[in-house]
Amino acid sequence: MANSVRIGLVQMSCSADVAANMGKAAERIRQAAASGAQIICLQELFRSPYFCQTEDPACFDLAEPIPGPTTDLLCQLARETETVVIASLFERRAPGLYHNTAAVMDADGSLLGIYRKMHIPDDPLYYEKYYFTPGDTGFRAFGTRYARIGVLVCWDQWFPEGARLTALHGADILFYPTAIGWHPKEKERFGKAQHEAWELMQRSHAVANGVYVAAVNRVGFEGQPQSGLEFWGASFVADPFGVVLQRASHDKEEIVLADCDLEHLENVRRHWPFLRDRRIDVYHDLTRRFIDEPDDPRWQGG
Repeated sequence: MANSVRIGLVQMSCSADVAANMGKAAERIRQAAASGAQIICLQELFRSPYFCQTEDPACFDLAEPIPGPTTDLLCQLARETETVVIASLFERRAPGLYHNTAAVMDADGSLLGIYRKMHIPDDPLYYEKYYFTPGDTGFRAFGTRYARIGVLVCWDQWFPEGARLTALHGADILFYPTAIGWHPKEKERFGKAQHEAWELMQRSHAVANGVYVAAVNRVGFEGQPQSGLEFWGASFVADPFGVVLQRASHDKEEIVLADCDLEHLENVRRHWPFLRDRRIDVYHDLTRRFIDEPDDPRWQGG
């Protein structure tokens, strides 16, 4: 693997035309590759509008198996462009069993592996528990031609445990395909703080784990005029210090390109040796839902 890798994030809008979305994504992959990108990540569920705004059984028809038609096409594109391609898909694993799954295609055109989204939200306009079974792949890293990477998906980005475990598998870059936006009635009052919290959380993963973090979001408005989602774009790449190297706009389709210096990652970890100083002997309570201190004898004086 080289000491530096260029990554590309494809921030785009989506229509109800699945074929058109697929064609646009393929075009953007080729454009990113022509600009030197070696690892290219598409946004969450890029083939369609974000259908989780409602609970509609007809939307299950959007799902497909992995391997399947989309991964076959993306494997061809990866081989053609000699790039690693990361794609979030609606996976039909079996009748009645569906996942939100990120597929990783290596630069030789092979399907390197999958990651199934572990944390599934259930909020207004984000009714994902209706569609997706929580992932069972565990947190993992993939040794691609250009770098060792980890992939998590959207809601996963709020959980430091996922970032940590993926980094512990040796990932140098964490990718987060995302679909997050503003509720129209909330944007004026809460929009700035919501976006800043989203970015800050992921930049903190970069610092705490000494890795690069790349988040790629959708852009554009989807849904009913007064109750849909305005996806806020702002896809970005942060280095192991948490410095934002590149950031997209809130309202335009863009390809974000950033160079990740893997030697810089090594130097940061030498000066901030968080992995060295972790107290793995005292973290067992992380597997508990909550610590009810009054009933726990370890917290009682004596």
